[in-house]
Amino acid sequence: MRVRCAPEALQDREDVWAYIAEDNPLAAAHMDELFSEAAERLTSYAHFGRTGKIPGTRELIAHENYRLIYEIADEVWVLALVHAARLWPPVQK
Repeated sequence: MRVRCAPEALQDREDVWAYIAEDNPLAAAHMDELFSEAAERLTSYAHFGRTGKIPGTRELIAHENYRLIYEIADEVWVLALVHAARLWPPVQK
């Protein structure tokens, strides 16, 4: 199954990279590789992640501090990359 990333998920990934790379570019590269590996697993095992907190989504732990939020349709859509300390799902106003 093909895995695609929503623009918000790509921005999350860039934000994580930039934040970590300020102190440790090698750690940022390693974390980014973990995110790539997690997304790659979804090509063969889309239902690998647990049921998400938002109906219709699933969550895959990419690292102990980060999870990929995704949905499965004709393709797997990664919707967000969320840090464990971040409120998820976001509060609706």
